[in-house]
Amino acid sequence: MATVAASRVRPWIPVVLWAGVIFAFSSIPSLSTGLGTWDLVLRKLAHATEFGLLAVLLYRALLQAPVALLVASAYAVTDELHQGFVRGREAAPRDWAIDTAGAAIGIVLYRLWRRRR
Repeated sequence: MATVAASRVRPWIPVVLWAGVIFAFSSIPSLSTGLGTWDLVLRKLAHATEFGLLAVLLYRALLQAPVALLVASAYAVTDELHQGFVRGREAAPRDWAIDTAGAAIGIVLYRLWRRRR
């Protein structure tokens, strides 16, 4: 019985850990690199990448791509709300859209990668 419970919990460990990493990064007042336009591009790519990875981890845990995308997008909403309370950060709907797009891209790339194996 314990192995059944462990097999259900195990896929969620990376999800929870990665969500914690995202939360920690969102708690930092400023992530500016001072690179001007490149700073903006790099930060938006980071948003997409971190939520792409979250969506892949969710997909592995849930085994349903649409549900994984929905949960990743919902977490992106809470992430933006969290950033609204951090000095030097803002809650931006465009960042939620970038996060959600990153999540969708992550799931698509993961599914393509799995087909090739």
